[in-house]
Amino acid sequence: MELWFSEFHTPDVKHSIRMKKHLYSKKSDFWQIDIFDTPEFGKVLALDGNVMLTERDEFIYDEMITHVPMSVHPYVKDVLVIGAGDGGVVRELARYDSIEKIDLVEMDPQVLEACRTFLPENACRLDDERVHIFYDNALRFIRRSTGRYDLIIVDSTDPFGPSEGYFTKEFYGICYNALREDGIMVNQQGSPFYQHDALEMQRSHKKIASTFPISRVYQAHIPTYAAGYWLFGFASKKYHPIDDMDTTRWKELGLVTQYYTPKLHIGAFYLPAFLERMLEEVEENGKEKEEC
Repeated sequence: MELWFSEFHTPDVKHSIRMKKHLYSKKSDFWQIDIFDTPEFGKVLALDGNVMLTERDEFIYDEMITHVPMSVHPYVKDVLVIGAGDGGVVRELARYDSIEKIDLVEMDPQVLEACRTFLPENACRLDDERVHIFYDNALRFIRRSTGRYDLIIVDSTDPFGPSEGYFTKEFYGICYNALREDGIMVNQQGSPFYQHDALEMQRSHKKIASTFPISRVYQAHIPTYAAGYWLFGFASKKYHPIDDMDTTRWKELGLVTQYYTPKLHIGAFYLPAFLERMLEEVEENGKEKEEC
């Protein structure tokens, strides 16, 4: 008998992956956590039936949410990571010797424990001496962190359920205050393809653009995410994601990546026409309201 895991991207679209074995299943205080093994994508982590990562393509997400801001900001020493309990973002950050402290705020300790056991390649740097793990609500945590960080990475689940508060104007304002005067915030912005996801992306971008003086959206192609097309937000108090990118400095680090390159970095900010129009629509509406 064949076993299949299916995730609904919309009520009319479903993505299915054949399973070899269901490795882990537990209901935490926040969601249903499942890890299963598959012939095509390796081990897969799902929360409440939604794919969070697969061994086969997680490097795309983790590299793009990490190396883009790290190649722009010249002096990142203190980093706050929100979510990312699987450890993939921390793993990428830990490759930078210049970083002195990584605070990881994760609401669910069960996610970390499951990933330590079943996804050790992701969780391999969670015990780095620079990493400090806090099991807390990120809104409460960062309210106490004015001007403390050079970089904030918001690696949350989608804007529904436990992570809904990480997509509000209040949250982005608190992140702004937690950053130093030249700080950068990046976050996952979901997919712009299906209507419901696209509307949430527009709402998020509008709030970020009204909070930060520099706000841009960039893209990556991730096979197991909705429509295989994913967006990230880049928000900064000072640095432009392309004009202030230091290709020479980043290349001199000698980091070997599977997806990210400086050339890809630049190309990721050149968006298709339909997406440019969607972003311009909310940016223009925001300006009109400010003028009124």
